Amino acid sequence: MSYRSQAHPYTSSTQAAVPPPAPLATSSGDQHAQSIHHHRALPSSSRPSHLPTHTHTHTHTHTHHPTTPHPHRSRSPSPTPRDRDRDWVDVYSPHEQGLPIYSTSSKSHSSYSGHHADSDAQMQVVDSSTARRRGGGAPYEGVNSHIAGEEDAHQGSDYRGENEHQFNTGHRGRSSSYDGDKGEKSIWPTSGIGIEGQVHETIAPSGKKEFYSANTAEGQKWNQLIPERTRSSTWGGVFKEVMQELKPHIPLLVYTFLALFTRLYRIGANNTVVWDEAHFGKFGAYYLNRTFFFDVHPPLGKMLVGLAGALTGFNGSYDFPSGAPYPDHVPYTAMRVLLALPGVAMVPLAWGTALELRFSRWSTHIVTLMVLCDLAWLVISRFILLDSMLIFFTFTTVYFLACFNNTQRRPFEEEWWFFLTMTGISIGCVASVKWVGLFVTALVGIYTAEDLWNKLGDLRMPHRTYVRHWVARVLCLIIVPFCVYALTFKLHFLILNRSGSGDSQMSSLFQAHLAGNDFAQNPLEAAYGSKVTLKNMGFGGGLLHSHVQTYPVGSQQQQVTCYHYKDENNEFLITPTWEEPPLDEHEPLRYLKNGDVIRLVHVATGRNLHSHPFVAPVSKLNNEVSCYGNATVGDVNDYWIIEVVDDLVQGSKNKVTRVHSLSTRLRFKHQNTGCYLRAANAILPQWGFKQVEVSCDKANNPKDEHTYWNIESHWNDRLPAGDQKLYRSPFFRDFWHLNVAMMTSNNALVPDQDKEDSIASSPFEWPYLWNGMRMNGWGDDSIKYYLVGNAVVWWLSTTSLFVFIGALFWHLMRFQRKINDFAPGEWNHFLYVGKIGFGGWVLHYIPFLIMGRVTYLHHYLPTLWFSVILFGGLLDHFVFKSRRLTQRTKWIVFLTVCGSVLFTFWWFHETAFGIEGPATKLKYRTWRKVRKGLGIIRAVGETIADHLRVFFFRTELEFARLIDFVLGSFSSDLCFENRVYLKRSEFITPNLNRGRVSCASCLPISCTPRTTQCDESKVVTSCGKGDGGLVLTRS
Repeated sequence: MSYRSQAHPYTSSTQAAVPPPAPLATSSGDQHAQSIHHHRALPSSSRPSHLPTHTHTHTHTHTHHPTTPHPHRSRSPSPTPRDRDRDWVDVYSPHEQGLPIYSTSSKSHSSYSGHHADSDAQMQVVDSSTARRRGGGAPYEGVNSHIAGEEDAHQGSDYRGENEHQFNTGHRGRSSSYDGDKGEKSIWPTSGIGIEGQVHETIAPSGKKEFYSANTAEGQKWNQLIPERTRSSTWGGVFKEVMQELKPHIPLLVYTFLALFTRLYRIGANNTVVWDEAHFGKFGAYYLNRTFFFDVHPPLGKMLVGLAGALTGFNGSYDFPSGAPYPDHVPYTAMRVLLALPGVAMVPLAWGTALELRFSRWSTHIVTLMVLCDLAWLVISRFILLDSMLIFFTFTTVYFLACFNNTQRRPFEEEWWFFLTMTGISIGCVASVKWVGLFVTALVGIYTAEDLWNKLGDLRMPHRTYVRHWVARVLCLIIVPFCVYALTFKLHFLILNRSGSGDSQMSSLFQAHLAGNDFAQNPLEAAYGSKVTLKNMGFGGGLLHSHVQTYPVGSQQQQVTCYHYKDENNEFLITPTWEEPPLDEHEPLRYLKNGDVIRLVHVATGRNLHSHPFVAPVSKLNNEVSCYGNATVGDVNDYWIIEVVDDLVQGSKNKVTRVHSLSTRLRFKHQNTGCYLRAANAILPQWGFKQVEVSCDKANNPKDEHTYWNIESHWNDRLPAGDQKLYRSPFFRDFWHLNVAMMTSNNALVPDQDKEDSIASSPFEWPYLWNGMRMNGWGDDSIKYYLVGNAVVWWLSTTSLFVFIGALFWHLMRFQRKINDFAPGEWNHFLYVGKIGFGGWVLHYIPFLIMGRVTYLHHYLPTLWFSVILFGGLLDHFVFKSRRLTQRTKWIVFLTVCGSVLFTFWWFHETAFGIEGPATKLKYRTWRKVRKGLGIIRAVGETIADHLRVFFFRTELEFARLIDFVLGSFSSDLCFENRVYLKRSEFITPNLNRGRVSCASCLPISCTPRTTQCDESKVVTSCGKGDGGLVLTRS
């Protein structure tokens, strides 16, 4: 049937006034529930004369046949005590020729509402010129419109028919409407009406707001039309009323209590430094000591760790060595409790988000239970880590975004501004904990872009209003998050005002202001004979460095790199050219100035900074830079011309007469080849110790800051000390410099092919939880923790991704055939939840597939939330809001899902609360490697792998990776990468997490066995090549 609006016979403005018809009996049984917007003209004599002029609309839900006339109830303006007990009320509107309207509670229509019959009716006063659907059971446009799902009346959805924006699918708190043609608006608070002292707000036809207090004469007139709420005079009655008001909040309180219990139970049982507590606990101590340090993550989460330490009495005197026991003076339990509170808050946020997304009560309970009982979210919240804060702010961002979406019908009101601003603040906070928060920022950005695009097509919206929407988004979703993010760095710089291990990551001017740093005492002007360190001024740049190791390629001379830490190999001596006489301490000083030709001698090795036409090892378009010769051996390739760029204190190049330490920006031009000394964050291989490559750039780009250098440390006994007051460091330059350094270091966290990281995992393994991750030592005498999710939660949420794609494709195909399976607004809501759930999952998961850095299972935890949201939405779509399924079927589905989640939580709960004693006692609880049910499939997989090995092993090692991924759950005893790919009968994989027989050493690819068999009853401890093939040493 068509869902377009149809003209109602009683809504015509030219309809003659006729007396109201008598009420008609409603049909029953097979007749479906409808919501009809009814306007009925009354004679002016029938209209109460004492009512003020207002514009009203009403909502009413009842059951009747679509073709029967609309039933009407009338009542006297002066209600009797019996009338006050009814759950409906009529309001007469003189503005619309005295049209009677009324609002009916959905609990009087249990035949429609089903399990949502407890939703209370709420008085609504809306624009009568358009009959749009409102919350609390308001109608759609037209007579024969269906209500979009059982839950819509309960949740108070708000639609606009064909012009409905795909993201705008709900409203909060109060009802309103906007007539684009007349510019009229009516507002009525949907809670507390009729209570003494309540202020009633509306907008008169003139457009002026009018307020009526219940204590005034006008307010009393309105109160005559509204059922009064009386308070009981007995304690029992008062308690009953209080409990009735608290009833909707009881589930939330119960879930919050359970979250507190699960997050805090035995939280201090393990008294050793667990996993990344070694990093973030130490960073918190740095804040308490105010010692500057460097980390790849933004500072907000680490500052909160420091705040937790300060609140619990920690003095910052402990360095948190990994696996070490906590001393008595470290309040580690109290710190863990405070940092577990964001993990506790995730549960009520899940409840609130599900409600704001208009999920049914069934799905809301399931989504909240999945968040409560997921073991990965649980265990990650119980230690001194950043992940609980990251996930918490991800939850708040989605929650406030959903709240803001539900206020879209009332733009620029206080509630609208509040939720938009809170969304921006949450974005700033989540990005200030870890950069993973930028993924949810992208989700908000896409939502905003689509919202503004839809508003652009709304021809009823004035241009000025549209511009105001743009300004509001820019202010709240760009400026506010940036201010929050920048503020965390400002606090970071203010707190950490003492010199520490992270100084070298910052600019020289910044370091000069740190207490305990002697840069400000450096001689101000540089001269020949000065010993200096040179700092690259490109963002993320380090110190010019050399060591005795040589290049394995190119000239094979001594390596020159950039290094981010203080070291004596960073020191160089400024000396004249070979043709000039050597320095004499008794001669006058020669100050360094623009255009001088110098040699830079590496102090530790005595070799000269050198360049020649050999190709650089990484930057193939540049020349190699090395150290060559000694105090007596050298050539013209050792000469460098000083070019002054400017001075950060003195100003432009023309004002710089002498080179100053810290502030003068220099370029070093190789005299013989004309190239410039450059360090651009290109990382050398392992033979270069993963340090930054230094090359000579043949492209003369004066604006390339990676060719800018400044003198950082400066020693010369013949020169006076400098003055700290001469130096200043702008905040935003330091802010940008630190962020680029963080990005550079983060990109350098790539897997080391020469080492095995037993806890690292591939993103392909995360969605279906192929493996967990050990969080601490696995000794029998320690309490052990294993990061593994609730398998039912992860499997169901991941499966929902594919179900959503299939459902979307199915419905689009049916739309092409002109088959509409949705009531008005249902399709938009289906897309809305899909965009939040599926879109958020894609934005959080796909980047890990393409990034080169090392990855771990906990990186998936923010992503998991979006697949859980999608699962809840699909449950509503297919089950709980289905008109085809019975209540019994819905209860079966609900109890099955909840029971499975609870059982899995109980089955694996020790992985989160702590495994005491030998871990082998939990071996029988393994799920994925089921011997009986999957034995045949596993045997087939291993047979295929054995045959393919013969043809592909020697030339296609990558095929082994593919086999291991495809058959990972059934034949996970396959070796790959830098290990030998063998048949199971010959050798079992050395992976400790997979193989039944473990190998303690890496097997090189060249070590190819021929006939040696592996005794599976013993453990392989070493291997080597012998005359007859592979030699295995067994214990």
